[in-house]
Amino acid sequence: MKKILLLVFLLPLFFYSQNNFQQAEHYFQQENFSKAKPLFQQYLKENPTHKKTREYLGDIAGYTKDWDTAIVYYEDLVEDEDTNANYHFKYGGAMGMKALEISKIRAVTYVSDIKKHFERAAQLDPKHIEVRWALVEFYIQLPSIIGGSESKAIKYANELAKISPVDGFLANGYIAEYSDRPKDAEYHYKKAIEIGGSPHTYDKLSNLYEKNNKPKEAIETKSQSLKVHKRNQLNYQIGKIAAQYNLDSEMGLHCLNAYIKNHSAKDGVPKDWAYYRMAQIYKNLGKKETALLWIDKALKNRPEFEEAQKEKKLILTL
Repeated sequence: MKKILLLVFLLPLFFYSQNNFQQAEHYFQQENFSKAKPLFQQYLKENPTHKKTREYLGDIAGYTKDWDTAIVYYEDLVEDEDTNANYHFKYGGAMGMKALEISKIRAVTYVSDIKKHFERAAQLDPKHIEVRWALVEFYIQLPSIIGGSESKAIKYANELAKISPVDGFLANGYIAEYSDRPKDAEYHYKKAIEIGGSPHTYDKLSNLYEKNNKPKEAIETKSQSLKVHKRNQLNYQIGKIAAQYNLDSEMGLHCLNAYIKNHSAKDGVPKDWAYYRMAQIYKNLGKKETALLWIDKALKNRPEFEEAQKEKKLILTL
């Protein structure tokens, strides 16, 4: 009878605790971390060995760039379950981000542990895409004097290719671009477009062209992406290149007008930047009065817009 009464008393507490955890997960999925965190912390007090809660709290610490706290949670998880690839990946990643925020001398002390946990994750999970990307970046960015190696970066890029051909081409393109081999990077990014054709693949190629002073090719690539993906943001990017390089003004104006007409918050770039680019193009065309109309429009709601202020001075000298 006592056991039954105890059970009746404890069951509501159990369900209350479970509801807290589910609510915390809901907030986490919505990226409402300020509400999720205290609920997870409370649940962890009641269930101190619960791995998923500790992982969530480590993730929240990571999202808020509290790398020391994230490291503590992930380190405990690795100690509890050494065969979990994701724990090793997150632990190595948190240490890597911490290393970026401290002095180079102190950062060197993290290198061997970052490498150890990334490689352990890759060994445990032959299909873990994220950790292979991390290893590509780790080995290509690290100076050779402390373990950097292009050949090792390529090794993990080729492992990526076996899991996901698109990621393989993107990773090899990234390595070539980082190593200042633009022709090789162009080849790999074009193959990524051919196989995958995602907005990201087009962005990588067009950004490569911009970086290497090939605005015509950049506009062509963004135009192809616009035809396929219909993303309004591409209209702004095309207009920006046209304005910056005094190239294909007609297309630039057409795309910027389309961007302004279809603008929404999800496009990312405020409309005043599009007005600014319109003014630049009209300045390039020598149309002073029209350029002034657009630059004044850019400054109307944001008088402190420094780039627009400087552009207005240039327009007035026409």
